[in-house]
Amino acid sequence: MSSPVTHDELSVRTRSILDRLGVSVDLDVSQSQLPIVARSPITGGNLGSLAAATVADVDAVIADAKSVFAGWSTVPAPVRGGLIRELGELLREYKDDLGALVSIEAGKIVSEGLGEVQEMIDICDFGVGLSRQLYGNTIATERPGHRMMEQWHPLGVVGVITAFNFPVAVWSWNAVLALVAGDTVIWKPSEKTPLTALGVQALFERAAAKAGVDPKVAQLVIGDRVAGEALVDDSRVALLSATGSTRMGRAVAPRVAERFGRVLLELGGNNAAIVTPSADLDLTTRGIVFSAAGTAGQRCTSLRRVIAHSSIAEELVERITRAYESLSIGSPLDSDTLVGPLIDAPAFAGYAKAVDAAVGAGGTVRAGGQRVDIFGEYAYYVQPTVITMPAQTDIVRHETFAPILYVLTYDTLEEAIALHNDVPQGLSSSIFTTDLREAEQFLSAAGSDCGIANVNIGPSGAEIGGAFGGEKETGGGRESGSDAWKAYMRRATNTVNYSNELPLAQGVEFG
Repeated sequence: MSSPVTHDELSVRTRSILDRLGVSVDLDVSQSQLPIVARSPITGGNLGSLAAATVADVDAVIADAKSVFAGWSTVPAPVRGGLIRELGELLREYKDDLGALVSIEAGKIVSEGLGEVQEMIDICDFGVGLSRQLYGNTIATERPGHRMMEQWHPLGVVGVITAFNFPVAVWSWNAVLALVAGDTVIWKPSEKTPLTALGVQALFERAAAKAGVDPKVAQLVIGDRVAGEALVDDSRVALLSATGSTRMGRAVAPRVAERFGRVLLELGGNNAAIVTPSADLDLTTRGIVFSAAGTAGQRCTSLRRVIAHSSIAEELVERITRAYESLSIGSPLDSDTLVGPLIDAPAFAGYAKAVDAAVGAGGTVRAGGQRVDIFGEYAYYVQPTVITMPAQTDIVRHETFAPILYVLTYDTLEEAIALHNDVPQGLSSSIFTTDLREAEQFLSAAGSDCGIANVNIGPSGAEIGGAFGGEKETGGGRESGSDAWKAYMRRATNTVNYSNELPLAQGVEFG
């Protein structure tokens, strides 16, 4: 376990970082201003408080975004890409500062905080290239002297609601694609990570100034549920992209649909790894430990379930248990730390409740299961936990945002795939095998039902080149790479008649 840092040291470092990023904000608003309290899960102490946006504030921001869209949507896409290029360069310059802020406010270890900013840089690189690749199609037409084609046009105002666990990267996945597409963006970050959002917004406004762009093409709203609901319900917001729990998605989707808006949902995951008898157990153990314990189990792609063949399950559990015993738990700012804190008290309560429920359902705790006292009662560190389960009970089918790994066994691959798919969520998945037939069966239509399916790597983590998202209660959305950009644009099918005749489709005659 690492040695504690004092909260005063954290506060001083945070304000110094904000100054370097160009953030100018009062972090000491009065209680009468309905503050959003910024805190660090490292110590559990408060870093400051910010005034929460009101409904009227959100209305004004949406009005600005709608107004600016009229001009921004007509700017050539490669010129819009120039803004993203400037943002990427600033992110490179301030990567260490922004990464440290992610660690301080979200509790990620140093390498993960830096990795999240690198993800932003990567999507900026992707976006610059994309600005010259918003391709449409030319389509064969049955009518002579005609041409049919598809074009993609800017959609409008895009609202982005993000979660605490990826406080900056998920905004960039959405904002970069939306801005290149010609949309304007309004960001409502998690109330748990407002300072990282302020840091990103400051860098974005500097990038806009360098590119000669109105900074209101991407705006920030610091607020609570009231601000989020204002974005959800406003018909001027053409697309609402929301990342969070399945419960949140169930509330958001019908409200946006009621006003015929578009919704892009990235919700819960209950990700599993099937481990076959042919698996390389050294590689498998490394993949499992990072996927399950990394970010203290607070990724939507964190590994929650291992479905191991009965012939190797016990050996695998022993390997994982030994690895867990070597994990250093403590301040994520210490270079040797591998497991940082849970975000807050409700997260710890969920962890403790899940461990009790699993034991009550016949599970056996093989590693972890306890809270670790490092910074006192307001900081929530726990031991990554392994629980062997006799069956896939209700608690196993439920996503707990904490480092709890359930281990189940199977005898046939068909049985393993059935167990794998028998959960409501469908985000990410993996199989560890050296048998080509097992790998291909897992990747086939009869295999994993998730949006992401991996072979010989865990389910956690994703590169920006591929579209990110999942099925079932995960929401069906896709962000980041591939053709995810199409969600931020509208399609128009065009038919041009360059002949002197007027033939109708399907041979219809009229008059």
